[in-house]
Formats: sequence, structure tokens, C-alpha cells
Amino acid sequence: MTNPSKPWDGELVRKWLARRFEVSRLDQAAADRRGYEARDDYDKAAAEEWACRALKDADCTNDQAAFATRLKELIGQDDYPATSTYDDVRFERHVRTHLRKIAKMAKANEGFEKTLRHQ
Repeated sequence: MTNPSKPWDGELVRKWLARRFEVSRLDQAAADRRGYEARDDYDKAAAEEWACRALKDADCTNDQAAFATRLKELIGQDDYPATSTYDDVRFERHVRTHLRKIAKMAKANEGFEKTLRHQ
């Protein structure tokens, strides 16, 4: 699971999650200003915010195996409670998509160093 040449860095993971959390809030505001045609973009950004909020302050970020276990638990949830989304089904699909993306990054231990706004 771990790449021997690159040790797990919990601080880097938390930093990446915090930055993605902030970016998702900015993306929600931008989609909200664009109006009706940007509802999917709003739900996508809200889903990323939900996923990052659920993980960014968790203690499991210090250990790669514990982080992967937490991601599996979140992906297996039946619903993801959130307010002010346009389409709950679409929102939940986007949450699972973001969680799977983070799970792939955690498994490969790659991508957390990319902190630019657009990924």
C-alpha cells in the first residue's frame, strides 16, 4: 500500500484537504453567481466540500491504513446529509466520486503535493 521511496505525510494530506475545502467553497460561490445553469457545478463543489470537511480534521490522516479505512467507511454510507444542494442524488454521486478520488490518491500516496486551485 505504501510506496517505500515516499513515506506517508499526514500533515501534507491535511494541508491538501484544507486547501481543497477552501477552493470548493469558492467554487460554490462562483456557481451560485452564475445561476440556474450552474446547478451541477454547485452540487459538485458542495460534494467536494463535504468530503474534505469529513476528512480534514480527522486523526486518521496520520496513518495511511487508517485513512484508507475511513475512506471506505464514508464511501459505504447510504446518505450524506447536506443542506442547500439542488439535487440530492447528484450530490451523493459527486461525494462518492470525490471520496474515490481521494482513496486512489491515498492508495498510491500521490497527488497531495498538488495544491493549485484547478486540478
